[in-house]
Amino acid sequence: MTTPTPTSILVVDDEPDLRTLYELTLLREGHEVVSAPDLTQAREWLAQRHFDVLITDMRLPDGLGLELLRELNTGLRTEKSIVITAYGSAENAVEALKSGAFDYLTKPVDLKQLRAAVTAALQSQRYPSAMRPPSGEPMPRSAPPPPAGVQALERIVGASGCMVQIRNRIEKVATSMAPVLILGESGTGKELVARAVHECSHRATGPFVAVNCGAIPENLIEAEFFGARKGAFTGATHDREGYFQAAKGGTLFLDEIGDLPLQMQAKLLRVIQERRVRPLGGVQEEAVDVRLVSATHRDLAALVKSGEFRQDLFYRLNVIGLRTPALRERREDLSELAHALLKRICSESGQPVPALSSTAMAWLQTCELPGNVRELENLLQRALALSSGAVLQAEDFGDTSDMALRPESPTTVEAFAASTPVSAPTAGIPADLQTYLDEQERQVLLKALKETDFNRTAAAARLGLNLRQMRYRIQRLGITTPADGDDET
Repeated sequence: MTTPTPTSILVVDDEPDLRTLYELTLLREGHEVVSAPDLTQAREWLAQRHFDVLITDMRLPDGLGLELLRELNTGLRTEKSIVITAYGSAENAVEALKSGAFDYLTKPVDLKQLRAAVTAALQSQRYPSAMRPPSGEPMPRSAPPPPAGVQALERIVGASGCMVQIRNRIEKVATSMAPVLILGESGTGKELVARAVHECSHRATGPFVAVNCGAIPENLIEAEFFGARKGAFTGATHDREGYFQAAKGGTLFLDEIGDLPLQMQAKLLRVIQERRVRPLGGVQEEAVDVRLVSATHRDLAALVKSGEFRQDLFYRLNVIGLRTPALRERREDLSELAHALLKRICSESGQPVPALSSTAMAWLQTCELPGNVRELENLLQRALALSSGAVLQAEDFGDTSDMALRPESPTTVEAFAASTPVSAPTAGIPADLQTYLDEQERQVLLKALKETDFNRTAAAARLGLNLRQMRYRIQRLGITTPADGDDET
């Protein structure tokens, strides 16, 4: 029976006691460990052999640990790097991640976090290690994503240059712990990209927890994020975990991060820096092990200038940036995208997939589609409901002036109150079934919202929906409530 080769780790730190502590900790985990007190000796070790993981202090007697990271990148080496920074040194941590570090730790180093970081770094090499070339040949720069990652990338449809670029970038950024910020208009598939980052990473087997920051009542947001202890507030009858605890070992996706209140922004920044949370009503802090991915359709740089978003938090979240392009920037993908959406919609509803006629495709090409992929999906769902054949025709898409399909012309509560409710035609059969059904749904939603003082969570519960379904319907029908103005989440 072949004995597995132990993983090799190079530790670089100028403090002898700390070097010994790190060495002993990692040796007990079964790793082979060598150490160096400075850059000079570290370079000598790296010239002699390959390591699986490099752990280096930021400040060394003869330079910065970042120099080693940059040299590894230049030499196309595959060692995963973990940088140790001074407590509270946010700039150094961000600089390390941008220089290619897999992860960072802050002093004083928690040995449990050290072991977890090394394990994660080694797991991220699982696929390339199985494909390692013979000795003397160059190491591959990156490994193919795991099977779940391949499927996630396939769901990001499009052969245009910008879509090829974003898929390539997802594969590249997935292999580290660096925070990712996804920017893009509403309906461009930001959550799809976030899921692909998760599925392509070593955390793919862990949970993916998606949170809409704009959908949580401000008085509950801390408990939702960090958890709460029994008795922490009225109604807290038992301990409950928050989003950070639920995402342990996986990815926490903070959608619409631009809607996060300023007070919560400060608390989130502290968690990112210290990697610990204190549940509401709790005494002790708990270590958290999550990869953060954020997204927003808003201009965060402008919000920073106006004082609505913390600059230091923006700096920490925007280590790696991704941008999801609007449909108008990739019109050549429209046909492939429409067919992929049709296939998925029909798969979920259990109906056969119809073909798209050339006239229907030509009509779609003339649409502005300001709602991007989400609006295209709504159009296709509408056409499927109105069509009676095996081929979708242009006329199946109905009246293009329908307000339910035009988010720039929303139905307001005031306009609804002043309008006359739609009633069924005398014959009992509406001339346009989809328009009639949309109007009935709109009236029911508005009635539920008004009776709950426009509390979306309460209205959703009354209608047997979850909050995400409620928000989807409000957006699809173009309903604007007094509380959210022209909210576009």
